[in-house]
Amino acid sequence: MKQDIDFIKLGKDIISEQLKSLKHLQDQINVEFADVVNLIFNSSGRLMIIGLGKSGIIGRKISATLNSTGTLSSFIHASDALHGDLGSLVLQDIVLFISKSGNTEEIKQLIPIIKARKIQIVAMTANLNSYLAKESDYVLNVSINQEVCPNNLAPTTSTTLQLVMGDTLAVCLMKLNNFSTDDFARLHPGGMLGNRLNLAVKDLCDFSLKPFVDINDPLEKVIVEISSKRLGATAVLESNTIIGVITDGDLRRMLAKKSDLSDILASDLMTIEPKIIDLNDLAYHAFSIMKNHSITQLLVHEKNKYMGVIHLHDILKRNIF
Repeated sequence: MKQDIDFIKLGKDIISEQLKSLKHLQDQINVEFADVVNLIFNSSGRLMIIGLGKSGIIGRKISATLNSTGTLSSFIHASDALHGDLGSLVLQDIVLFISKSGNTEEIKQLIPIIKARKIQIVAMTANLNSYLAKESDYVLNVSINQEVCPNNLAPTTSTTLQLVMGDTLAVCLMKLNNFSTDDFARLHPGGMLGNRLNLAVKDLCDFSLKPFVDINDPLEKVIVEISSKRLGATAVLESNTIIGVITDGDLRRMLAKKSDLSDILASDLMTIEPKIIDLNDLAYHAFSIMKNHSITQLLVHEKNKYMGVIHLHDILKRNIF
């Protein structure tokens, strides 16, 4: 029979223990950590991360984060390093070993080879008395009291601390590299994130649909323009300058109020000072304006010239969110 376990309490207790370990990790951020950040930043080579097992999985993630935030990095599995991959190392590189115990046979075989090539070694380990810690030039301390695994066996707390230490390195290096949103967009062109950072209003606008009426045009022309262009709105122009907008909501509200429609002009319907966005602005910015003002269209201009309308549906179709 299964034991009656309060999994809500157990889950909270596990996270509480992880938080205690992270607090301890915070205390290990010291001068040596700062030295490692500066070492990596000033290197003309790559940060080569070596690990195996669960630490190797964390190493791959850290390397991927570094590469995507402006710091050159590669991951080598410790076993593969012993079978040829170590040949990719050059003198300018820095090696970061990630190992909880710091005493695996692969590490003991690799370190003398790397040291003989005068390549600097950084250890990320939980065992400050290990072979790895003693033979490295720098040590990042990720020590723990015990894993949250009930048998103190499965890498849980140890890998959490390794991951957080790696992210901390990456963010510090981002600061040193002045890594900007534009840099991030350049390195992340695909997927939802890439679309959010790269797609501009001009990439989504259909310029063949450019609804507009003159300020003195009658209601009939306004209705035809909104209906035919199917964007739910039309710009109102005077001397080719945007002075207002009329939406299908404006039409419905007017029809509910008036029975005599014969003398209604665009000027009677329009909202002045409409929300306008530049052609080259990010589509994500356009969405933010729509969301903040509870609207579904924006008029688009370039150098004060009316270019068209961007609709909320245009943005949602491109998987920006």
